[in-house]
Amino acid sequence: MALDQAYAFCAALANRHYENFTIASWLMPRQMRPHMHAIYAYARYADDFADEEKSLAKLDEWEHELDLAYAGRPQHPVFIALADTIQRYEIPDEPFRNLLRAFRSDVNFAGFETIEDLMGYARDSAVPVGRLVLCLFGYRDEQRGRLSDMVCSGLQLANFWQDVAIDFDKGRIYFPRADMRRFKLGAEAIGRQQVTGEFIELMRHEIAHARRLLCEGAALHRLVDRRLGRDVLMFAGGGLAILRAIEAVDYDVFHRRPRLSKWDYVKLGWRAWRGTLEV
Repeated sequence: MALDQAYAFCAALANRHYENFTIASWLMPRQMRPHMHAIYAYARYADDFADEEKSLAKLDEWEHELDLAYAGRPQHPVFIALADTIQRYEIPDEPFRNLLRAFRSDVNFAGFETIEDLMGYARDSAVPVGRLVLCLFGYRDEQRGRLSDMVCSGLQLANFWQDVAIDFDKGRIYFPRADMRRFKLGAEAIGRQQVTGEFIELMRHEIAHARRLLCEGAALHRLVDRRLGRDVLMFAGGGLAILRAIEAVDYDVFHRRPRLSKWDYVKLGWRAWRGTLEV
Protein backbone atom coordinates (compact mmCIF):
# COMPACT_ATOMS: atom_id res chain seq x y z
CA MET A 1 0.00 0.00 0.00
CA ALA A 2 1.24 3.49 -0.86
CA LEU A 3 2.01 5.84 2.01
CA ASP A 4 -0.87 8.22 1.29
CA GLN A 5 -3.27 5.28 1.11
CA ALA A 6 -1.97 4.00 4.47
CA TYR A 7 -2.60 7.36 6.11
CA ALA A 8 -6.07 7.48 4.55
CA PHE A 9 -6.72 4.00 5.97
CA CYS A 10 -5.82 5.24 9.47
CA ALA A 11 -7.93 8.40 9.08
CA ALA A 12 -10.97 6.37 8.03
CA LEU A 13 -10.56 4.11 11.06
CA ALA A 14 -10.30 7.09 13.41
CA ASN A 15 -13.37 8.74 11.92
CA ARG A 16 -15.48 5.58 12.25
CA HIS A 17 -15.03 5.31 15.99
CA TYR A 18 -16.73 7.54 18.53
CA GLU A 19 -14.56 8.62 21.41
CA ASN A 20 -15.09 11.23 24.09
CA PHE A 21 -12.09 12.90 22.50
CA THR A 22 -10.53 11.60 19.33
CA ILE A 23 -6.77 11.63 19.39
CA ALA A 24 -6.79 14.10 16.50
CA SER A 25 -9.10 16.83 17.73
CA TRP A 26 -10.16 19.56 15.37
CA LEU A 27 -7.97 22.03 17.25
CA MET A 28 -4.80 20.24 16.13
CA PRO A 29 -2.74 21.65 13.23
CA ARG A 30 -3.98 20.10 9.99
CA GLN A 31 -0.54 18.78 9.02
CA MET A 32 -0.33 16.92 12.32
CA ARG A 33 -3.59 15.02 11.95
CA PRO A 34 -2.37 12.18 9.70
CA HIS A 35 0.28 11.32 12.28
CA MET A 36 -2.28 11.47 15.08
CA HIS A 37 -4.52 9.16 13.06
CA ALA A 38 -1.66 6.67 12.65
CA ILE A 39 -1.08 6.61 16.40
CA TYR A 40 -4.81 6.29 17.03
CA ALA A 41 -5.13 3.39 14.56
CA TYR A 42 -2.28 1.54 16.27
CA ALA A 43 -4.00 1.85 19.65
CA ARG A 44 -7.48 1.13 18.26
CA TYR A 45 -6.46 -2.19 16.75
CA ALA A 46 -4.65 -3.27 19.90
CA ASP A 47 -7.60 -2.24 22.06
CA ASP A 48 -9.95 -4.35 19.94
CA PHE A 49 -7.61 -7.34 20.16
CA ALA A 50 -7.74 -7.05 23.96
CA ASP A 51 -11.28 -5.89 24.62
CA GLU A 52 -13.29 -7.56 21.88
CA GLU A 53 -11.25 -10.64 21.00
CA LYS A 54 -9.35 -11.09 24.28
CA SER A 55 -6.45 -12.42 22.25
CA LEU A 56 -2.92 -12.30 23.63
CA ALA A 57 -1.75 -13.99 20.44
CA LYS A 58 -3.00 -11.12 18.30
CA LEU A 59 -1.36 -8.62 20.61
CA ASP A 60 1.89 -10.54 20.16
CA GLU A 61 1.43 -10.40 16.39
CA TRP A 62 0.76 -6.67 16.63
CA GLU A 63 4.02 -6.20 18.53
CA HIS A 64 5.81 -8.17 15.82
CA GLU A 65 4.38 -5.74 13.27
CA LEU A 66 5.77 -2.93 15.44
CA ASP A 67 9.19 -4.59 15.36
CA LEU A 68 9.02 -4.71 11.56
CA ALA A 69 8.08 -1.03 11.41
CA TYR A 70 11.10 -0.06 13.50
CA ALA A 71 13.26 -2.28 11.32
CA GLY A 72 12.07 -0.37 8.25
CA ARG A 73 9.94 -3.25 6.89
CA PRO A 74 6.32 -2.34 7.74
CA GLN A 75 3.66 -4.60 6.26
CA HIS A 76 0.24 -3.75 7.72
CA PRO A 77 -1.34 -0.48 6.44
CA VAL A 78 -1.36 0.98 9.96
CA PHE A 79 2.36 0.35 10.30
CA ILE A 80 3.19 1.71 6.86
CA ALA A 81 1.80 5.03 8.06
CA LEU A 82 3.14 4.68 11.58
CA ALA A 83 6.67 3.84 10.41
CA ASP A 84 6.73 7.11 8.48
CA THR A 85 5.50 9.03 11.55
CA ILE A 86 8.08 7.30 13.75
CA GLN A 87 10.91 8.14 11.37
CA ARG A 88 9.88 11.77 10.83
CA TYR A 89 9.60 12.55 14.52
CA GLU A 90 12.20 10.13 15.89
CA ILE A 91 9.69 8.51 18.23
CA PRO A 92 11.04 5.84 20.60
CA ASP A 93 9.28 2.50 20.80
CA GLU A 94 8.66 2.58 24.57
CA PRO A 95 5.24 4.33 24.49
CA PHE A 96 3.96 1.86 21.89
CA ARG A 97 5.16 -1.13 23.88
CA ASN A 98 3.74 0.27 27.11
CA LEU A 99 0.32 0.46 25.47
CA LEU A 100 0.56 -3.21 24.55
CA ARG A 101 1.47 -4.07 28.14
CA ALA A 102 -1.72 -2.36 29.30
CA PHE A 103 -3.81 -4.19 26.72
CA ARG A 104 -2.33 -7.52 27.78
CA SER A 105 -3.29 -6.78 31.38
CA ASP A 106 -6.83 -6.04 30.15
CA VAL A 107 -7.07 -9.56 28.75
CA ASN A 108 -6.10 -11.01 32.15
CA PHE A 109 -7.86 -8.36 34.22
CA ALA A 110 -7.24 -8.73 37.95
CA GLY A 111 -8.26 -5.33 39.31
CA PHE A 112 -6.15 -3.05 41.48
CA GLU A 113 -5.34 -3.16 45.16
CA THR A 114 -4.36 0.48 45.65
CA ILE A 115 -4.64 3.81 43.85
CA GLU A 116 -0.92 3.52 43.16
CA ASP A 117 -1.59 0.26 41.31
CA LEU A 118 -4.34 1.91 39.28
CA MET A 119 -2.06 4.82 38.44
CA GLY A 120 0.56 2.30 37.38
CA TYR A 121 -1.95 0.89 34.90
CA ALA A 122 -2.64 4.42 33.63
CA ARG A 123 1.09 4.88 33.05
CA ASP A 124 0.85 2.14 30.44
CA SER A 125 -2.68 2.68 29.12
CA ALA A 126 -3.06 6.49 28.98
CA VAL A 127 0.25 8.24 29.63
CA PRO A 128 1.94 6.94 26.42
CA VAL A 129 -0.61 8.77 24.27
CA GLY A 130 0.32 12.13 25.77
CA ARG A 131 4.02 11.37 25.47
CA LEU A 132 3.58 10.48 21.80
CA VAL A 133 1.76 13.74 21.12
CA LEU A 134 4.55 15.68 22.83
CA CYS A 135 7.05 13.92 20.57
CA LEU A 136 5.14 15.13 17.52
CA PHE A 137 5.61 18.69 18.73
CA GLY A 138 9.27 18.18 19.63
CA TYR A 139 8.89 18.14 23.43
CA ARG A 140 10.80 15.47 25.31
CA ASP A 141 11.62 17.08 28.66
CA GLU A 142 10.42 15.67 31.97
CA GLN A 143 8.54 18.76 33.17
CA ARG A 144 6.16 18.79 30.23
CA GLY A 145 6.02 15.00 30.29
CA ARG A 146 4.96 14.93 33.93
CA LEU A 147 2.14 17.42 33.36
CA SER A 148 0.99 15.51 30.29
CA ASP A 149 0.96 12.32 32.38
CA MET A 150 -1.37 14.00 34.87
CA VAL A 151 -3.85 15.10 32.20
CA CYS A 152 -3.90 11.68 30.53
CA SER A 153 -4.24 9.81 33.83
CA GLY A 154 -6.97 12.17 35.06
CA LEU A 155 -8.93 11.75 31.85
CA GLN A 156 -8.62 7.99 32.08
CA LEU A 157 -9.93 8.03 35.65
CA ALA A 158 -12.84 10.26 34.63
CA ASN A 159 -13.75 7.73 31.94
CA PHE A 160 -13.55 4.87 34.45
CA TRP A 161 -15.95 6.59 36.86
CA GLN A 162 -18.25 7.47 33.98
CA ASP A 163 -18.41 3.81 32.92
CA VAL A 164 -18.66 1.96 36.24
CA ALA A 165 -21.76 0.05 35.13
CA ILE A 166 -20.44 -0.77 31.65
CA ASP A 167 -17.14 -2.02 33.02
CA PHE A 168 -18.86 -4.12 35.70
CA ASP A 169 -20.83 -5.90 32.97
CA LYS A 170 -17.45 -6.74 31.39
CA GLY A 171 -16.24 -8.20 34.69
CA ARG A 172 -14.09 -5.21 35.57
CA ILE A 173 -14.04 -3.00 38.65
CA TYR A 174 -11.49 -0.21 38.45
CA PHE A 175 -12.03 1.10 41.98
CA PRO A 176 -8.95 0.23 44.07
CA ARG A 177 -9.88 -2.51 46.52
CA ALA A 178 -8.27 -0.56 49.38
CA ASP A 179 -10.58 2.38 48.67
CA MET A 180 -13.61 0.09 48.51
CA ARG A 181 -12.75 -1.34 51.91
CA ARG A 182 -12.22 2.16 53.31
CA PHE A 183 -15.75 3.14 52.28
CA LYS A 184 -17.21 -0.27 53.21
CA LEU A 185 -18.27 -1.15 49.70
CA GLY A 186 -17.99 -4.63 48.21
CA ALA A 187 -18.16 -5.83 44.60
CA GLU A 188 -21.60 -7.27 45.23
CA ALA A 189 -22.88 -3.81 46.15
CA ILE A 190 -21.75 -2.44 42.79
CA GLY A 191 -23.44 -5.41 41.14
CA ARG A 192 -26.74 -4.40 42.75
CA GLN A 193 -26.38 -1.01 41.02
CA GLN A 194 -27.62 0.95 44.00
CA VAL A 195 -26.42 4.46 44.69
CA THR A 196 -25.87 4.10 48.42
CA GLY A 197 -24.21 6.57 50.75
CA GLU A 198 -21.08 4.42 50.71
CA PHE A 199 -20.98 4.44 46.91
CA ILE A 200 -21.41 8.22 46.80
CA GLU A 201 -18.56 8.74 49.25
CA LEU A 202 -16.32 6.44 47.22
CA MET A 203 -17.16 8.29 44.02
CA ARG A 204 -16.51 11.66 45.64
CA HIS A 205 -13.13 10.44 46.78
CA GLU A 206 -12.12 9.14 43.35
CA ILE A 207 -13.50 12.17 41.52
CA ALA A 208 -11.52 14.52 43.76
CA HIS A 209 -8.32 12.68 42.84
CA ALA A 210 -9.09 12.81 39.12
CA ARG A 211 -10.01 16.50 39.32
CA ARG A 212 -6.72 17.35 41.01
CA LEU A 213 -4.74 15.57 38.30
CA LEU A 214 -6.61 17.33 35.52
CA CYS A 215 -6.38 20.79 37.07
CA GLU A 216 -2.69 20.54 37.90
CA GLY A 217 -1.77 18.91 34.60
CA ALA A 218 -3.63 21.57 32.61
CA ALA A 219 -0.75 23.95 33.42
CA LEU A 220 0.96 22.22 30.49
CA HIS A 221 -0.98 24.45 28.10
CA ARG A 222 1.21 27.41 29.06
CA LEU A 223 4.43 25.51 28.27
CA VAL A 224 3.70 24.31 24.75
CA ASP A 225 2.87 25.59 21.31
CA ARG A 226 -0.41 27.52 21.44
CA ARG A 227 -2.15 25.06 19.14
CA LEU A 228 -1.15 22.11 21.30
CA GLY A 229 -2.04 24.16 24.37
CA ARG A 230 -5.60 24.43 23.14
CA ASP A 231 -5.80 20.68 22.77
CA VAL A 232 -4.42 20.22 26.29
CA LEU A 233 -7.25 22.41 27.58
CA MET A 234 -9.73 20.47 25.46
CA PHE A 235 -8.65 17.17 26.98
CA ALA A 236 -8.36 18.44 30.55
CA GLY A 237 -11.57 20.42 30.26
CA GLY A 238 -13.36 17.40 28.83
CA GLY A 239 -12.29 15.24 31.73
CA LEU A 240 -13.50 17.87 34.18
CA ALA A 241 -16.80 18.12 32.28
CA ILE A 242 -17.28 14.36 32.64
CA LEU A 243 -16.71 14.65 36.39
CA ARG A 244 -19.28 17.46 36.60
CA ALA A 245 -21.72 15.33 34.59
CA ILE A 246 -21.32 12.50 37.12
CA GLU A 247 -22.00 14.90 39.96
CA ALA A 248 -25.00 16.35 38.09
CA VAL A 249 -26.75 12.94 38.10
CA ASP A 250 -26.00 12.53 41.82
CA TYR A 251 -23.39 9.85 41.05
CA ASP A 252 -26.02 7.49 39.57
CA VAL A 253 -23.83 6.07 36.81
CA PHE A 254 -25.90 2.88 36.78
CA HIS A 255 -29.17 4.04 35.29
CA ARG A 256 -28.10 6.97 33.09
CA ARG A 257 -24.59 7.12 31.76
CA PRO A 258 -23.23 10.65 32.21
CA ARG A 259 -22.09 11.93 28.86
CA LEU A 260 -21.30 15.16 27.11
CA SER A 261 -23.60 16.73 24.55
CA LYS A 262 -22.64 18.40 21.29
CA TRP A 263 -23.17 21.72 23.04
CA ASP A 264 -20.74 20.66 25.75
CA TYR A 265 -18.13 20.02 23.07
CA VAL A 266 -18.78 23.42 21.53
CA LYS A 267 -18.26 25.08 24.91
CA LEU A 268 -15.11 23.08 25.51
CA GLY A 269 -13.72 24.12 22.16
CA TRP A 270 -14.58 27.77 22.75
CA ARG A 271 -12.92 27.80 26.17
CA ALA A 272 -9.86 25.99 24.80
CA TRP A 273 -9.62 28.55 22.00
CA ARG A 274 -9.71 31.32 24.59
CA GLY A 275 -7.18 29.55 26.81
CA THR A 276 -9.51 29.02 29.77
CA LEU A 277 -10.56 26.03 31.84
CA GLU A 278 -13.81 25.42 33.75
CA VAL A 279 -13.19 23.44 36.93
